[in-house]
Amino acid sequence: MNRITKTLTALAAVATLTVASVAMPQPAEARGGRIAAGIIGGLAAGAILGGIASNGYGYYGPAYAYGPGPVYYGPHCWWTRERVWDGYGWRLRRVRVCD
Repeated sequence: MNRITKTLTALAAVATLTVASVAMPQPAEARGGRIAAGIIGGLAAGAILGGIASNGYGYYGPAYAYGPGPVYYGPHCWWTRERVWDGYGWRLRRVRVCD
């Protein structure tokens, strides 16, 4: 580990210990438990209504796939090499040939 990493690790440890020692725990006060009962009831009602509203099956929908390729219309053509006279001699040139 290099010097900067060691320094930052030490500073993080000191900061953690400082925050933990400064934070003083407060005594717990239930005050009749009215707020806790409301929170627990709300969570339970949300879980029940969420379960009812959710879809029962794990269906992901249709699968995606590639469709058919493009269709080309027109004459069937290809490239081939043919001997061509260019005025000086015979040369091989690429020539397009169609049906």
